[in-house]
Amino acid sequence: MAKPPYQIWKKLSTKVIKQRIQECLHRNIDFKAQSILGIPVSSLDENVFSQDERLLESSVFLQTMVDNPNHIGCHTLGESEPFFSGTQELEREAVEIVACDILGGKLGEQDGYIAAGGTEANLQAMWIFRNYFRKESEADNSQIAILCSSDSHYSMAKGANLLDLRLIQVTVDDSTREIKKAELEERIKQAQQEGIRCFIVVSNLMTTMFGSVDDVDLYAECLTAAGAEFKIHIDAAYGGFIYPFSSTDNRITFANPNITSFTLDAHKLLQAPFGTGMFVIRKNWMQYATTDKAQYVQGMDSTLSGSRSGANAIAVWMILVTYGPHGWYEKILLLNHRTEWLSNQLSELGIKHYRHSASNIVTIRASQLAQPVIERYFLVPDSHVAPAWYKIVVMNHVTVDVLELFIEELKSRT
Repeated sequence: MAKPPYQIWKKLSTKVIKQRIQECLHRNIDFKAQSILGIPVSSLDENVFSQDERLLESSVFLQTMVDNPNHIGCHTLGESEPFFSGTQELEREAVEIVACDILGGKLGEQDGYIAAGGTEANLQAMWIFRNYFRKESEADNSQIAILCSSDSHYSMAKGANLLDLRLIQVTVDDSTREIKKAELEERIKQAQQEGIRCFIVVSNLMTTMFGSVDDVDLYAECLTAAGAEFKIHIDAAYGGFIYPFSSTDNRITFANPNITSFTLDAHKLLQAPFGTGMFVIRKNWMQYATTDKAQYVQGMDSTLSGSRSGANAIAVWMILVTYGPHGWYEKILLLNHRTEWLSNQLSELGIKHYRHSASNIVTIRASQLAQPVIERYFLVPDSHVAPAWYKIVVMNHVTVDVLELFIEELKSRT
C-alpha cells in the first residue's frame, strides 16, 4: 500500500466533483456562445448526439463528451492550447496524483499525459529513449536494443518494428515466471558483441497474462556490471493501479533512481472507458519527443497520439477522487482477498496454477482444464494457436459466489 500522508490525493464528494468539472468546462471555449473561427473542431454533432440539458445535467462525464475538449499536447510541460485550459487542469491533477501518491514521485518532478492505452504509453517511452540515445550517445539504431522478458506485452515487438530497433527477450522460468539471471547476462554480453551499446529496458509490473512482476533491480545490476548504457521503463499497464496497494515493495517507484518512466492503463482496473491509458516520466525527458513541426499547436506537441479526448482525462480524475486513496486501497484489498480464495481452492484440488501474491490474476495450466469449462467461463489463453495456460482475472463482477461455481465444476470433473 502507498504510505500516507498523501500529497494531493483526496476523496471528494459527488457535489464537489460535479462543481469542479463544470467550472473547468466553463473555462473552456464555448462553440455556441463565442465566435470561434479558426479551430477545426466543435462540440459533438447535435443531430446525432443528444444535447438534452436535463440528461447532461445528470452526468458531467456525458457533458464533457458532448463539449468535446481536445487535449492535444502534454499539459504538465507548461504552455498548452488555451482553448481547453479548464479541463487540462484536471488532467494535470490526475497525472500528479498518480505520479506522486501512487508511484512515489515528488511534487512537480514528473511529466505525463492521458494516452490512448498501455500500448501507446509503452511506445512513447521507447520512442523517447531511442531519440535520447541517438542524440546524447550518438548511437544509431543498430546500436540500440529493446530489452524485456518473454512474458512482456506485444507492444514491445510493435515498438521494435516501428522504431527500427532490435528486440531482445529474456526467457522466464516456466513456473515462477521470473527472469533467468544467467540468461540475462548472456543475452547482454551477446548483444554487446554484436554492436549493441544502449539498452531500452521495459520491466513488467504485472504481465498481462500472469500478473507476474519483473525484478527491476536485476536488470540494473546486470547492465551496470556489463558497462552498458541503459534506461528503464516500467510497463505497469496492468499493475500500476494494483501493486502499490497490494504490496509493501517500494523498489518499483520513482524513489528508485534507475526508473525513468511508467505506463498505466486506466481502462483496466480503474474501469475508465476503453482507450484510456497514462504515460508518466521524470522531468526533462519529454523534450526528446517534442516536434517543432507542430508550430500551429501552442506549446508544440510531444505526445505520440497528438489530439486526445479531454473526456477520457476527466474520467480518470473522477475515478481517482471519487474513491480517494483509502477507498481505492479497500477496493484492491477486496479483489485480492477473492483472488487468494480462488488460489487456495485450486491448491487444495491439486490444480497447477500461477499467482503472484499481489495480483488479482490466476493463470491455470491448460492441461488442468476441460474445454467446456474454458468456454463456459470465458477463460483467456496465452495463445489461441497452442494454449499452455488460461487466465482468470478477478474484477469487480467476479464475486466469490461466481468463483465457487467454477470450483464446484472443477471438482465434478476430477
